Amino acid sequence: MAATAQISPEEYLRSSFEGPAPEYLDGELVERHLGDYSHGRAQCRLGALFEDLGKTLPLHAATELHLRIAPGRFRVADLAVFEGQEPSDRIPSTPPLIAIEILSPDDRFQEILDKLEEYRRWGVPHIWFVDPWQRKIYVYGDYGLQGVSAFSIPEHHVEIPAAKIWE
Repeated sequence: MAATAQISPEEYLRSSFEGPAPEYLDGELVERHLGDYSHGRAQCRLGALFEDLGKTLPLHAATELHLRIAPGRFRVADLAVFEGQEPSDRIPSTPPLIAIEILSPDDRFQEILDKLEEYRRWGVPHIWFVDPWQRKIYVYGDYGLQGVSAFSIPEHHVEIPAAKIWE
């Protein structure tokens, strides 16, 4: 749900918030829903998998990361994975290799789809969506959301089977 008061991007970035940091879309704060144990566990597990991959591959993951999608638009990724050198900006404005969103109990599906589409338009090559309650994973691309049995990073010959997320 968006706040009615307009604030500047600078004011947004200087602010601290109780609970999950809201997103900032064209002057409005947009509330993000707090995940539960299943959400947090999936996020932690994926983060650990990328920490392991980062020991041998040029992959750098961060959770709950603000991303500057466009001037005046900041999204917060559950997990963002960058390739090559680690981002030097505090708030990256270059698309990550992978953006991962994990379903929270109060999320509205259309809002999730809108966010995934914004990632796609921004140029994120791999957009992943995790449903921790159904234990299903999806990729988002030109043809929408598609269920998969494993996440794939073909550039690095990596496959992450869904079962690895639930271990």
